[in-house]
Amino acid sequence: MSQSHGKVLIVDDESAIRRALHNTLHGMGFEVDDAVSGEAALDRVREAEYDVVLMDINMPGIGGVRACREMRKSMPHLGILMLTVRDREEDKVTALDAGADDYVTKPFSIRELAARIRAAVRRSSASHVDPNAVIRIGNIELDPARRVVRKGGEPVHITPTEFDLLHYLMAHAGLPITHARLLHAVWGPEYGGELEYLRTFVRQLRKKLEDDPAEPTYLLTDSHLGYRFTEARTGGLENIR
Repeated sequence: MSQSHGKVLIVDDESAIRRALHNTLHGMGFEVDDAVSGEAALDRVREAEYDVVLMDINMPGIGGVRACREMRKSMPHLGILMLTVRDREEDKVTALDAGADDYVTKPFSIRELAARIRAAVRRSSASHVDPNAVIRIGNIELDPARRVVRKGGEPVHITPTEFDLLHYLMAHAGLPITHARLLHAVWGPEYGGELEYLRTFVRQLRKKLEDDPAEPTYLLTDSHLGYRFTEARTGGLENIR
Protein backbone atom coordinates (compact mmCIF):
# COMPACT_ATOMS: atom_id res chain seq x y z
CA MET A 1 0.00 0.00 0.00
CA SER A 2 1.39 3.42 -0.97
CA GLN A 3 2.23 5.93 1.73
CA SER A 4 -0.32 8.67 2.41
CA HIS A 5 0.62 12.24 1.47
CA GLY A 6 -1.29 13.49 4.51
CA LYS A 7 -4.69 13.38 6.17
CA VAL A 8 -7.19 16.00 5.01
CA LEU A 9 -10.60 16.98 6.42
CA ILE A 10 -12.92 18.55 3.82
CA VAL A 11 -15.59 20.83 5.29
CA ASP A 12 -18.35 22.04 2.97
CA ASP A 13 -22.14 22.05 3.16
CA GLU A 14 -22.48 21.16 -0.54
CA SER A 15 -22.42 17.40 -1.00
CA ALA A 16 -21.35 17.57 -4.65
CA ILE A 17 -18.24 19.61 -3.75
CA ARG A 18 -17.37 17.29 -0.86
CA ARG A 19 -17.75 14.22 -3.06
CA ALA A 20 -15.68 15.67 -5.92
CA LEU A 21 -12.88 16.83 -3.62
CA HIS A 22 -12.93 13.57 -1.65
CA ASN A 23 -12.60 11.39 -4.75
CA THR A 24 -9.96 13.59 -6.39
CA LEU A 25 -7.73 14.03 -3.33
CA HIS A 26 -8.03 10.35 -2.39
CA GLY A 27 -6.92 9.46 -5.90
CA MET A 28 -3.87 11.71 -5.46
CA GLY A 29 -2.75 9.82 -2.35
CA PHE A 30 -4.31 11.78 0.52
CA GLU A 31 -6.33 10.23 3.33
CA VAL A 32 -9.64 12.09 3.28
CA ASP A 33 -12.56 12.61 5.67
CA ASP A 34 -15.36 15.12 5.31
CA ALA A 35 -17.80 17.14 7.39
CA VAL A 36 -20.96 19.05 6.47
CA SER A 37 -20.57 22.02 8.83
CA GLY A 38 -18.24 23.94 11.09
CA GLU A 39 -19.81 22.25 14.12
CA ALA A 40 -19.20 18.79 12.66
CA ALA A 41 -15.62 19.76 11.74
CA LEU A 42 -14.87 20.81 15.31
CA ASP A 43 -16.10 17.41 16.52
CA ARG A 44 -13.92 15.63 13.93
CA VAL A 45 -10.69 17.43 14.78
CA ARG A 46 -11.21 16.67 18.47
CA GLU A 47 -11.63 12.96 17.70
CA ALA A 48 -8.91 12.42 15.07
CA GLU A 49 -5.59 13.95 14.04
CA TYR A 50 -5.45 15.74 10.68
CA ASP A 51 -2.64 17.44 8.81
CA VAL A 52 -4.90 19.87 6.96
CA VAL A 53 -8.47 21.13 7.18
CA LEU A 54 -9.90 22.43 3.89
CA MET A 55 -12.96 24.49 4.82
CA ASP A 56 -15.48 26.62 2.97
CA ILE A 57 -15.77 30.09 4.46
CA ASN A 58 -19.53 30.44 3.91
CA MET A 59 -21.64 27.71 5.52
CA PRO A 60 -24.83 27.60 7.61
CA GLY A 61 -24.42 27.42 11.38
CA ILE A 62 -21.27 28.80 12.92
CA GLY A 63 -19.62 29.07 9.49
CA GLY A 64 -16.04 28.58 8.42
CA VAL A 65 -14.51 31.65 10.07
CA ARG A 66 -15.73 30.89 13.58
CA ALA A 67 -14.85 27.20 13.18
CA CYS A 68 -11.36 28.22 12.04
CA ARG A 69 -10.95 30.51 15.02
CA GLU A 70 -12.00 27.74 17.44
CA MET A 71 -9.64 25.20 15.83
CA ARG A 72 -6.72 27.61 15.93
CA LYS A 73 -7.15 28.23 19.66
CA SER A 74 -6.59 24.59 20.58
CA MET A 75 -4.52 23.40 17.59
CA PRO A 76 -1.89 26.01 16.72
CA HIS A 77 -0.02 23.75 14.28
CA LEU A 78 -3.01 22.42 12.33
CA GLY A 79 -2.94 23.43 8.66
CA ILE A 80 -6.14 25.31 7.79
CA LEU A 81 -6.98 26.31 4.21
CA MET A 82 -10.13 28.32 3.51
CA LEU A 83 -12.14 28.15 0.30
CA THR A 84 -13.23 31.69 -0.64
CA VAL A 85 -15.03 33.33 -3.53
CA ARG A 86 -12.81 35.06 -6.08
CA ASP A 87 -12.56 38.87 -5.82
CA ARG A 88 -13.87 38.97 -2.25
CA GLU A 89 -10.78 40.46 -0.61
CA GLU A 90 -12.65 41.02 2.66
CA ASP A 91 -13.32 37.27 2.90
CA LYS A 92 -9.63 36.53 2.49
CA VAL A 93 -8.57 39.04 5.14
CA THR A 94 -11.25 37.77 7.54
CA ALA A 95 -10.16 34.15 7.04
CA LEU A 96 -6.48 34.91 7.54
CA ASP A 97 -7.09 37.04 10.61
CA ALA A 98 -9.19 34.20 12.06
CA GLY A 99 -6.11 31.97 11.91
CA ALA A 100 -6.27 30.33 8.49
CA ASP A 101 -2.86 29.58 6.99
CA ASP A 102 -3.89 30.24 3.43
CA TYR A 103 -6.89 30.47 1.13
CA VAL A 104 -7.88 28.99 -2.22
CA THR A 105 -10.30 30.94 -4.40
CA LYS A 106 -13.25 29.41 -6.24
CA PRO A 107 -13.15 28.32 -8.98
CA PHE A 108 -9.78 26.64 -8.48
CA SER A 109 -7.71 24.07 -10.30
CA ILE A 110 -7.19 20.72 -8.61
CA ARG A 111 -3.45 21.00 -9.31
CA GLU A 112 -3.28 24.33 -7.45
CA LEU A 113 -5.34 22.96 -4.57
CA ALA A 114 -3.18 19.84 -4.23
CA ALA A 115 -0.03 21.98 -4.21
CA ARG A 116 -1.46 24.18 -1.43
CA ILE A 117 -2.44 21.11 0.59
CA ARG A 118 1.01 19.53 0.20
CA ALA A 119 2.63 22.79 1.32
CA ALA A 120 0.34 22.88 4.36
CA VAL A 121 1.31 19.29 5.21
CA ARG A 122 5.00 20.22 5.00
CA ARG A 123 4.48 23.23 7.25
CA SER A 124 2.54 21.13 9.74
CA SER A 125 5.45 18.69 9.91
CA ALA A 126 7.99 21.51 10.17
CA SER A 127 6.12 23.02 13.14
CA HIS A 128 7.69 20.36 15.35
CA VAL A 129 11.18 21.61 14.50
CA ASP A 130 13.22 23.37 17.20
CA PRO A 131 11.98 27.00 17.28
CA ASN A 132 15.61 28.13 17.54
CA ALA A 133 16.56 26.32 14.34
CA VAL A 134 18.22 28.54 11.74
CA ILE A 135 15.91 29.44 8.85
CA ARG A 136 17.49 29.55 5.39
CA ILE A 137 15.60 30.75 2.33
CA GLY A 138 17.63 31.48 -0.80
CA ASN A 139 20.72 33.35 0.36
CA ILE A 140 18.97 34.82 3.44
CA GLU A 141 19.75 33.15 6.77
CA LEU A 142 18.12 34.01 10.09
CA ASP A 143 19.40 32.66 13.41
CA PRO A 144 16.71 33.13 16.10
CA ALA A 145 18.92 32.11 19.02
CA ARG A 146 21.73 34.54 18.15
CA ARG A 147 19.39 37.12 16.56
CA VAL A 148 21.66 37.31 13.55
CA VAL A 149 20.71 37.77 9.89
CA ARG A 150 23.05 37.03 6.99
CA LYS A 151 22.76 37.55 3.27
CA GLY A 152 25.12 35.48 1.17
CA GLY A 153 27.04 34.64 4.35
CA GLU A 154 27.60 38.29 5.26
CA PRO A 155 25.98 39.83 8.38
CA VAL A 156 23.12 42.24 7.80
CA HIS A 157 22.70 44.99 10.39
CA ILE A 158 19.03 45.29 11.29
CA THR A 159 17.20 46.75 14.27
CA PRO A 160 15.53 44.56 16.92
CA THR A 161 12.05 45.34 15.55
CA GLU A 162 13.17 44.64 11.98
CA PHE A 163 14.51 41.30 13.21
CA ASP A 164 11.21 40.41 14.90
CA LEU A 165 9.26 41.29 11.76
CA LEU A 166 11.59 39.32 9.50
CA HIS A 167 11.56 36.35 11.88
CA TYR A 168 7.77 36.19 11.85
CA LEU A 169 7.61 36.39 8.07
CA MET A 170 10.34 33.81 7.48
CA ALA A 171 8.89 31.44 10.08
CA HIS A 172 5.63 31.57 8.08
CA ALA A 173 7.32 31.52 4.67
CA GLY A 174 4.97 31.04 1.75
CA LEU A 175 1.91 32.18 3.71
CA PRO A 176 0.03 35.45 3.22
CA ILE A 177 0.15 37.39 6.51
CA THR A 178 -2.33 40.23 6.89
CA HIS A 179 -1.31 43.70 8.02
CA ALA A 180 -3.25 43.32 11.27
CA ARG A 181 -1.75 39.93 12.07
CA LEU A 182 1.78 41.24 11.53
CA LEU A 183 1.17 44.31 13.64
CA HIS A 184 -0.34 42.24 16.47
CA ALA A 185 2.44 39.63 16.36
CA VAL A 186 5.37 42.05 16.27
CA TRP A 187 4.16 45.21 18.01
CA GLY A 188 1.32 43.92 20.19
CA PRO A 189 -2.49 43.78 20.33
CA GLU A 190 -2.87 47.54 20.66
CA TYR A 191 -1.61 47.89 17.08
CA GLY A 192 -3.84 47.06 14.14
CA GLY A 193 -4.38 49.97 11.79
CA GLU A 194 -0.93 51.53 11.54
CA LEU A 195 -0.36 50.43 7.94
CA GLU A 196 2.12 53.17 7.05
CA TYR A 197 4.14 52.25 10.14
CA LEU A 198 4.35 48.64 8.89
CA ARG A 199 5.13 49.70 5.32
CA THR A 200 8.06 51.77 6.57
CA PHE A 201 9.64 48.74 8.25
CA VAL A 202 9.04 46.57 5.19
CA ARG A 203 10.73 49.17 2.98
CA GLN A 204 13.74 49.20 5.29
CA LEU A 205 14.01 45.40 5.25
CA ARG A 206 13.82 45.35 1.46
CA LYS A 207 16.66 47.87 1.23
CA LYS A 208 18.82 45.59 3.37
CA LEU A 209 17.86 42.19 1.93
CA GLU A 210 16.80 42.61 -1.69
CA ASP A 211 19.16 43.01 -4.63
CA ASP A 212 16.57 45.38 -6.12
CA PRO A 213 14.18 46.71 -3.46
CA ALA A 214 11.83 47.99 -6.17
CA GLU A 215 11.46 44.44 -7.55
CA PRO A 216 11.60 42.24 -4.43
CA THR A 217 12.15 38.51 -4.74
CA TYR A 218 11.87 37.63 -1.04
CA LEU A 219 9.55 40.02 0.79
CA LEU A 220 6.47 40.16 -1.41
CA THR A 221 3.32 42.28 -1.19
CA ASP A 222 -0.05 40.52 -1.26
CA SER A 223 -2.25 43.25 -2.71
CA HIS A 224 -4.89 44.52 -0.24
CA LEU A 225 -3.93 41.77 2.24
CA GLY A 226 -0.44 42.08 3.65
CA TYR A 227 2.94 40.48 2.98
CA ARG A 228 4.51 37.08 2.51
CA PHE A 229 8.10 35.85 2.47
CA THR A 230 9.01 33.56 -0.42
CA GLU A 231 8.66 29.90 0.48
CA ALA A 232 11.84 27.83 0.57
CA ARG A 233 12.18 25.57 -2.48
CA THR A 234 13.63 22.77 -0.37
CA GLY A 235 13.15 22.52 3.35
CA GLY A 236 13.34 25.96 4.88
CA LEU A 237 14.13 25.05 8.47
CA GLU A 238 17.41 23.47 9.43
CA ASN A 239 18.85 22.55 12.78
CA ILE A 240 22.28 24.06 13.31
CA ARG A 241 24.41 22.57 16.04
